[in-house]
Amino acid sequence: METTDAKNAVIDAALAHVAFDGWSEATLRAALADAGVSPGLGRALFPRGAVDLALAYHWRGDARMVERAAGNELDGLRYSEKVAALIRFRLEEADREAVRRGSTLFALPQHAGDGARAVWHTADSIWQALGDTSDDVNWYTKRATLSGVYAATVLFWLGDDSAGNQATWDFLDRRIAGVMRIEMVKAKCAGNPLAKAMAAPLSWIRAPRTSQDMPGRTQ
Repeated sequence: METTDAKNAVIDAALAHVAFDGWSEATLRAALADAGVSPGLGRALFPRGAVDLALAYHWRGDARMVERAAGNELDGLRYSEKVAALIRFRLEEADREAVRRGSTLFALPQHAGDGARAVWHTADSIWQALGDTSDDVNWYTKRATLSGVYAATVLFWLGDDSAGNQATWDFLDRRIAGVMRIEMVKAKCAGNPLAKAMAAPLSWIRAPRTSQDMPGRTQ
């Protein structure tokens, strides 16, 4: 079995156990057994155990969101609508109970950093899918802002029992509208001499060259 196939098989098998045991070592052991993956290979695939299994599930969801965005579903949409559509794609891909249990796992102090990086990765994936070319401090502010929107929408979605999750999509639209108002203000300030002077100390900040260069680089 190829490594990618083995990882996906374990993730799929884990979803049947997460609702009962969370993203735990018990879930990982059961998923390995169900998928027919040896404990040795399982340790290689998920070196830190259950937390790496939960992260692998998250990364796969991001990848599938990007794959869906590469189709024609975004054609004809305004930019703000494309952002909202990608977040919607991401949540439609997710298993609610798996996300709920993941939120519990990443709320633990020892895994909070992993949870923050997972949300940041989703925001970064969205901006990359939309062709973002920013290479300065805007690279960070865009992702930080979208991370907040995404995290808030996930929390709302976890408690949403409306038909077709319509309340969540309405909530998301309101959050995106708020972000667009901020971007309009930033655009107006871009030509203001005082705003340029205040922003000058941040001009040295550049986006990371690769995902391994986080949190960033200088000129």
